[in-house]
Amino acid sequence: MGISDATFYAWRKKYGGISPSELKHMRQLEEENLRLKKLVANLSLDKAMLQDVLTKKI
Repeated sequence: MGISDATFYAWRKKYGGISPSELKHMRQLEEENLRLKKLVANLSLDKAMLQDVLTKKI
């Protein structure tokens, strides 16, 4: 099982000139970004639910 040529070249373009420490830092930033996106999504759902409750009480 391999990867497609397009995937390989996209990966090489993205990570080819990066040192291991830079790669580690980039992965940490990507993980933090994903965590924050999930947090925003959850807060958006909470806000929508609260607004729905408020409109039903009025």
